Amino acid sequence: MTPVELSRTVLRAVRCAVDDGALSVSVPARVVVERSRPGGWGDYATNVALQLARPAGRPPRQVAEVLRPYLAGADGVTGVEITGPGFLNIALDEAASTGLVRRILRYGLRYGHSDALAGQVVQVHCAHEVRAAVVADAAARILRSQGALVRTSCAGPPEPEWESVLGARIDAWGETDTPTPVAVLDTPPPVAGPDAPPRVAVLDTPPPVAGLDVSARFTVPDAPTPLTVLDTPPPVAGPDASARFTGPDTPTPLARPDVPAAFPHPPLRPTPAPTTPLPLGRGAGRWALLHPAPHDRPRISPDHLVQREGNPLFRVRYAHARVRAVVRNAGDLGFEADPGRVPDAAHGGPTSPHPAPAPLEAALAEYPRILAAAARDRGPDRLARHLVTVADAVLVLLPAVLPCGEEKPSAAHRARLALAEAAGTVLAGGLVLLGIEAPDHL
Repeated sequence: MTPVELSRTVLRAVRCAVDDGALSVSVPARVVVERSRPGGWGDYATNVALQLARPAGRPPRQVAEVLRPYLAGADGVTGVEITGPGFLNIALDEAASTGLVRRILRYGLRYGHSDALAGQVVQVHCAHEVRAAVVADAAARILRSQGALVRTSCAGPPEPEWESVLGARIDAWGETDTPTPVAVLDTPPPVAGPDAPPRVAVLDTPPPVAGLDVSARFTVPDAPTPLTVLDTPPPVAGPDASARFTGPDTPTPLARPDVPAAFPHPPLRPTPAPTTPLPLGRGAGRWALLHPAPHDRPRISPDHLVQREGNPLFRVRYAHARVRAVVRNAGDLGFEADPGRVPDAAHGGPTSPHPAPAPLEAALAEYPRILAAAARDRGPDRLARHLVTVADAVLVLLPAVLPCGEEKPSAAHRARLALAEAAGTVLAGGLVLLGIEAPDHL
């Protein structure tokens, strides 16, 4: 059970208590669920009773006592204790952790993807600057992972190296408030080959600009229609009439009041890069621009290419490569991953009937929420920093995955291998969304 799922479980408990007349409050829109602190009881804790105490006109512990039986009877919850002034501490079934690993291994690189924004058209517009363009490209990738139809645009014509070197694809350029159509890049991406970019759904016949169905022009990862090029560009009025338009990017004004947008967002204007990141190449260059928060000035330095612990990109890639190596080594030893209870590697066994979740398990469970937040805020930096958290946690686990000496592979080894493989899957999927390669060897 992920924190998001547990939060919904808590909300259902509150709703049931209200429906039964046990509480007289308005059901909140959301509740906060956090990991239990070290030494605390259970896996997660929530302050929902403190949140509802004033509206209910009752002490927090009384509210917690009312909610406790509703929460204790929920699927996947094995126990609920009240601590402090009214915190509800929740212990989850061991199967919840096992189910998380199984879910990650089943979905693979698409773990954390959703259809929350399915059918919504999103315009990601950025300033005419290399970091803004790379952030826009990464934000578009993350938005598509949540089901959105995305079009990227830039305030000015993008430099060719932004795409050829850094992989930042911009669909159109121009200001969003201009009354005339913007110019659109006229080189369609290649279709054939294993490295072909996502296909684009296109119209069979070029419609008039004013009546264009905008949803047909947006990149759709799983669109069955191959990319085609319109033989004749549609008529364009105004000073931009001489602009050449090719392929599915039929020119229309970027601002369309009749098309609903998901999460309206101002143009992306992160702090510009102090110098060009092109010498760093695609992987290090993109990481240097995406990892810092938008208000922080990115550090463009050869340090991003150095293979050492102080380089976060190296740690993320190294952790992924180590996981892949461990999986290969396990195959050589004749055993495979099998999700199950993972004992504490530091102590060799569980420390309590309901131990707090390992940092790695918690980070993996948080990944879908991180993707959703990164899509909402157009913040690929959140994803980059979370990948560092996952990498650091799995590197602690890896020394305990394989048996040592004459030790035979046990259920614990298989469970740790499954958890490590799940972490490697999340690292690979996250790097793909950032537009960075996840190598199997370093």
